[in-house]
Amino acid sequence: MTSDADGAPHPTDATTDATTDAVPAPGARTPAGSLTDVAGLRVGHATLVGDGRLTGTTVVLAPEGGAVAAVDVRGGGPGTRETDALDPRNLVQRVEAVVLTGGSAYGLDAASGVVAWLEERGRGVRVGPDPAHVVPVVPAACVFDLGRGGDFAARPDAATGRAAVGAAARTAPFTPVEEGGVGAGTGAAVGPFKGGVGSAGVRLGSGITVAALVVANAAGSAVDPGTGALYGEHFTGRPVPRPEPAVHEEANRRLAEAAAENGPPPLNTTLAVVATDAVLTKAQAQKLAGTSHDGMARAVRPVHLLNDGDTVFALATGEHAPAADNPLALNEILAAGADMVTEAIVRAMRAADTVRTPGGTFPGYRDLYGERP
Repeated sequence: MTSDADGAPHPTDATTDATTDAVPAPGARTPAGSLTDVAGLRVGHATLVGDGRLTGTTVVLAPEGGAVAAVDVRGGGPGTRETDALDPRNLVQRVEAVVLTGGSAYGLDAASGVVAWLEERGRGVRVGPDPAHVVPVVPAACVFDLGRGGDFAARPDAATGRAAVGAAARTAPFTPVEEGGVGAGTGAAVGPFKGGVGSAGVRLGSGITVAALVVANAAGSAVDPGTGALYGEHFTGRPVPRPEPAVHEEANRRLAEAAAENGPPPLNTTLAVVATDAVLTKAQAQKLAGTSHDGMARAVRPVHLLNDGDTVFALATGEHAPAADNPLALNEILAAGADMVTEAIVRAMRAADTVRTPGGTFPGYRDLYGERP
């Protein structure tokens, strides 16, 4: 777990599995299959568990100087901060970090801790003659997980955000994103299943990398009720594992027991950050955020409901320019963004462990159906 014995938040800081700079073959999954395979991006989690808590915050930290950023919101109940700044018509071109957090609207306070951390390092939009005169613009979005640990008042705050960005800053380059019930995915649920954090990445034939991180927390389901297969598995290019009927029947029995214990389904939201090392304008990044929602729709049914706040951020670090002689070169990036969101949701579902708290029981997919063959 990632909390200290006294219950203080302890950020995840997994540096031991850092990958090398090895370049994968074009069209192959990136070294870790992770958002951090986009050079310069780092991810940190702060996870709050125990004493009625089941929540946390995840921070995507851009390289110093920031990344071009955009957003597309399609859920009917979003909780966001600073998303208007990402409109291509507006002033801000780059952001230093993106915050994904639990705690519903209360948890957006986690972004304040990230803003303070950035200001201390002079990172943000320059607004005066002194290099210290900066305003960090930190877009944020939240998922609904209130009460899932048993205490409705347990939620991330500015200290949680500071812990998460500090964890991101301490990771080595290309450190894989920790997946499952960590950070903003700690209290996540997808339908009756435990949700969580997942990540995926691919290197295109052009040499451009596209990757995604998701917090899977949807009112809809990621699982076909007739077979027990994950919807998203149909779009990963791998054979779709189909659970044995007896396994599926037992899984349905255990899910029904958990649903009866938990009561009415709560509000939800799925969040994603899709990133690329391509050179993109803000308008192109916004198009990437929008088409990446298609990946969410493949993996979760139904999606973008009134009680979801589904939001996709797009980041572009600007290391590789798409082919100048091909006006449709962006299409490959757009398609990959959707594919990586689907893959990341599948990974989130397979990484999540069953959680039992005073707030309910949330069965993990692999605990019901086993590991992927």
